[in-house]
Amino acid sequence: MSKELSNVKNITTTISGNIVDVLNSKIYPGTLQIAEGKIIDIVKDTKCYNTFILPGFVDSHIHIESSMLTPSEFARLAVIHGTIATVSDPHEIGNVLGVSGVNYMIENGRAVPFKFYFGAPSCVPATSFETAGAEINLTQIEELFKKNEIKFLSEMMNFPGVLNDNHQVLEKILLAKKYKKKIDGHAPGLRESDLEKYAASGISTDHECLDKEEALEKLKLGMKIQIREGSAAKNFDTLVPLIEKYYENIMFCSDDKHPDDLVRGHINELVKRALQLGIDKMKVLRCACVNPVLHYNLEVGLLQKGDFADFVEIDNFENLNILRTYIDGKVISENGKALFPHSETKMVNNFSAQSKQVSDFYVKESPGKIRVIGIIEGQLITDRLFETPKISNGYVIADPKRDILKIAVINRYQDVSPSLGFVRNFGLKKGAVASSVAHDSHNIIAVGVTDEDICRAVNLIISNKGGIVVVSEEIEEILSLPIAGIITNADGFEVAKQYSKLDKIAKDLGSKLKTPFMTLSFLALLVIPKIKLSDKGLFDGEKFEIINLFEEG
Repeated sequence: MSKELSNVKNITTTISGNIVDVLNSKIYPGTLQIAEGKIIDIVKDTKCYNTFILPGFVDSHIHIESSMLTPSEFARLAVIHGTIATVSDPHEIGNVLGVSGVNYMIENGRAVPFKFYFGAPSCVPATSFETAGAEINLTQIEELFKKNEIKFLSEMMNFPGVLNDNHQVLEKILLAKKYKKKIDGHAPGLRESDLEKYAASGISTDHECLDKEEALEKLKLGMKIQIREGSAAKNFDTLVPLIEKYYENIMFCSDDKHPDDLVRGHINELVKRALQLGIDKMKVLRCACVNPVLHYNLEVGLLQKGDFADFVEIDNFENLNILRTYIDGKVISENGKALFPHSETKMVNNFSAQSKQVSDFYVKESPGKIRVIGIIEGQLITDRLFETPKISNGYVIADPKRDILKIAVINRYQDVSPSLGFVRNFGLKKGAVASSVAHDSHNIIAVGVTDEDICRAVNLIISNKGGIVVVSEEIEEILSLPIAGIITNADGFEVAKQYSKLDKIAKDLGSKLKTPFMTLSFLALLVIPKIKLSDKGLFDGEKFEIINLFEEG
C-alpha cells in the first residue's frame, strides 16, 4: 500500500462516535485513539453522538477483473461504499497471462490505500476442454504462496478432479495445507457422498449454492457459505434466512460485479437489505465485516485495541449512509468521493486472433434437432434444450421469433475457426453483442441474429484486441479493454457510463436480460452446468465432455 498519497487526509489522533463492537456484540459511545495507523486505545464515555463507527466491509469472494477496472480503480469506487478490503481470485487474468497476470494485479493494488488480498489460482486453465492463454502449475502456485498478499488457494472449480482423486488437483490442495492457506470451493449442486468427499479434502468455502438445502448441507459439513449477489448470479434472497442461525459461518460476496453496479453499491447494499428484513445487526455485520477477516487471516482491523484503524462512519442503521471510510487511520473517502487519485498503469495483453469472414459463422444443415443453451435469468446454470432448427439454403440460422440465436466462441490465442452453437432467452431481435470477457479462458464470445452482425462484432473486438461490443445495421459501439482484453485503465465512473450505454443499446435491440453482457460472459463458463460453449465445441457440464450440436432422431 502506498504511503505517499497527497490527497489522503491524515486523521487526528482521536475520533469519537457510537462504537459498534461486533466481536463482543456491543454498541457504546467512545473515542478511538489512533497512532501510526493502529488503534492504541478505546475510551468509553457517556456522551451523545449522532454517528456510528463500525468495522469496514469486506467482499469475501470477488474477481476484480469482472468490474473491467484495474484494482487501483476498483478501489476508488468500492471505498465510497465502505469497503476496505477484498478477497480476490485473480484467475480471470491468470487464464490470459498466467502468473505475470496475478503479479500485475498485486502490483497495481499496491498503488492505492486499499487492502487487496488475492488467491493463487487453482484451475488455470479451468478445464482441458477450452483454450486458455496460460497455465499456472504447482511450482508457480508455491511461489505465489510465499507472497503476503496471497491468502488462499482460489476456488477449486475442478470438483470432478477432487472426487476422482486427480493427482495434480490433490497436490495443489496438499500444497495449500503445507503453507496454511485456506482453500476456496466451487461446487454448484454437489450433494451427499460427493459433497462429503469434496469438503473432507479441506475445501472450506462455497459461493455457488443453488438453494438453501444445498447450503445447509455444506454448512453441516463444516464449510463456510458465501452469500453471493453479483451482477448476474444473485443468491441473496434465497440464502439470507440462514444468517439468523448460522451467522458465524456466513460471509457476503459479489463474485462478479460490473462497473455500473459497483457505482451504485457494494457489500453495503447487502447489509442494508439484511437489516431491512429485521435480521439482528450484529449477526449481519459479523457476515459483512468480521468473518472474512478471521477466516482468511487478513491484516484488517475489527475495532479492537491494537488493531489496524480500519473502519467506517455511518449516519444510522436505517439509511446506512457511508460518511467516511478509514484505512490504517487515514480518511480515504468522504461523502461519496474517494480521496486518492486515479492511478495510471502499464498495458499487458495476449491476443492473436485475426479477422474473420462471414462464412466462418455458417452452420451446415444436419439431421436431427439441435442442442440449445437455455439461459436462466439470474443464474449461471443453463437449461439443456432440444429444438428443431430453422434452415435457409442448407444452413442453420438464428430464429429470433422463437428467441433462438446463434452463439459463437472464437479462440483469441490462436487463429482458428470459430466454435458455433445456439442459445435461447437472450432476446435480441436484431444485431449482435460480443465480448472478450468470457469466463474462464476469455476467448471472444458473441450472440447475434445474423452471421453478418456476429462477424462485425467479433472483428471489432479483434481490431481493438479486447472489448465489449454491440452492433446493428445503424449502430457500432465498443468499450475497449486493452489490458489482457478484459480490463481498461479508464476512470471507473466513465467506464460505468459507457458500459451502461452499451447495456441500454443491447436492451433496445430486444434483450430482456437484466445484465446481457454479464450473462453473455458466463455462457462459456464450462464448470457450471448444464451446457455451455467453448472454443472447442458445445460442452456438457454434467458429464464433462464435448457434445455434438445435432442430436439425431
